[in-house]
Amino acid sequence: MNVEAAHKLSEQPKDSPAGGKGWDEIAEILAVIALAVVAIATAWSGYHAARWDGRQAFLYGTSSRLRIEADEAFTLGGQQKLLDVSTFNTWIQAKQAGNEQLADLYLRRFSPEYKVAFDAWLKTDPFHDHSAPAGPAFMPEYVNSKNVEGQTLNDEATATFDEGTESRETADRYVRQTVLLATVLFLVAIAQRFKFRGVRTATGVIAVLLLLYAVSGIVTLPRI
Repeated sequence: MNVEAAHKLSEQPKDSPAGGKGWDEIAEILAVIALAVVAIATAWSGYHAARWDGRQAFLYGTSSRLRIEADEAFTLGGQQKLLDVSTFNTWIQAKQAGNEQLADLYLRRFSPEYKVAFDAWLKTDPFHDHSAPAGPAFMPEYVNSKNVEGQTLNDEATATFDEGTESRETADRYVRQTVLLATVLFLVAIAQRFKFRGVRTATGVIAVLLLLYAVSGIVTLPRI
């Protein structure tokens, strides 16, 4: 449709002056070259805009998946911590009741991470030292692996989402260059309708300058 519109606009009016045919021929050749460059640059810009849009969608989808996996890891981490704390409370009760066999049973049910913190907590002499931490979960040695995994996935999801946003902005820049090329197409085509050589020349110069600006912008944009 753009090519057809350009052809219609570039048709010389029947009452155009007969003089200056040599200059008119050169102007027409330059216009054809400009239109060819516009067509190629527009196709290139549109192609990369579509690719960056697809990359944005892929990265946003990946970010959503990572968020879901992070939530699952945080949920499992919270459940594991709740189980350890509950088991620790029952261990305290068995210990106070003097039932060492039951206390040892609960002790074996601690998760590996909680067991490390539990051993470090016992070294603080919590039954006699009132300044000791309230339980193994408050010890710096306690590390919940699922919570760590969830935080890692969360950070990765944030980075992926930011990358998707950058891809969207890159696609927008390609679209902006495409709009500039469409403006060049209009100027080149409309210049052929002017009867005065000075107006046609000025319009052509503006079109060429805008074309150079648009093409240079496309060249500097990142590509996939």
